[in-house]
Amino acid sequence: MTIVAAADGSALGNPGPAGWAWYVDEGTWASGGWPRGTNNMGELMAVLDLLRQTAHVDDDLLVYCDSMYVINIVTQWMAGWKRKGWRKKDGKPVMNVDLVQAIDVAIKGRRVQLEWVKGHAGHPLNEEADRRAVAASTAFQARRPHDPGPGYPGAAATVPVEAVDADEDLFSGAGAGAAPARVRPATPGDDLDEVVALERALLSAEVRSDPDAVAALLDPAWTEHGASGRSWSRAEMLDSIAPLAGADLEVLSVEPLAPDVVLLLWRSRTDVGSALRSSVWVRSEGRWRQRFHQGTPEGAGRAR
Repeated sequence: MTIVAAADGSALGNPGPAGWAWYVDEGTWASGGWPRGTNNMGELMAVLDLLRQTAHVDDDLLVYCDSMYVINIVTQWMAGWKRKGWRKKDGKPVMNVDLVQAIDVAIKGRRVQLEWVKGHAGHPLNEEADRRAVAASTAFQARRPHDPGPGYPGAAATVPVEAVDADEDLFSGAGAGAAPARVRPATPGDDLDEVVALERALLSAEVRSDPDAVAALLDPAWTEHGASGRSWSRAEMLDSIAPLAGADLEVLSVEPLAPDVVLLLWRSRTDVGSALRSSVWVRSEGRWRQRFHQGTPEGAGRAR
């Protein structure tokens, strides 16, 4: 038997409020998104979630995509990037590496075919996936709940353990390299996905170039104790934040501490050394914000 589905992504502003969706039929589909993301993130996440939710069935999988970016990653580029330590031919880190790594894990041993279809051209499955992805991104834009869909029958929720790299303090440096992703049960998956995506957003040039966007992601009581030894207040950070150069994600774990509290543990690497880091995210008024961040130099030889 072959599962036939379409996967699609949406971003309002690209980057901006983003959504993803996959669709098999009216009783079998799923969607999600982030307050800030890109269309490519949505396209990748749609394929990843479909792989996750069908992992328990021994069926072939045919996925219609209108994104050659996603198809080329899976069919051509991913194996080479993996051999090169998740870097491209020019040595630059792979964009959206956490999602790409998680797809690499989820697709192993699966019989999967990705087929291109033209978007917005009347393909019935693609149109349904697109409609749901747009609905998710629109819901995140309006800061209201979205419909996650019924999912695939018998599916168990999982979430990729991603990676975050940064130098110096959370908002003051860049990193390189990424460790292979691992997959573990999510509790609950939607919240963990969203928090990790927001952590990534805080490292993005788009967010860091917009003080209002940064302020929206930092809790009013936010503080940081950086790997450099400096402590930062929210006001100090908003006054001094600047774009990073090539930051990646390499999360060691992501754990819910309470219904509205999530702890991320991750490692940053730079040319001069590495640091272990933790970020606490708290949800209030329906929104996740970072409350606290700390970095601790790891090993000897880290210049400060």
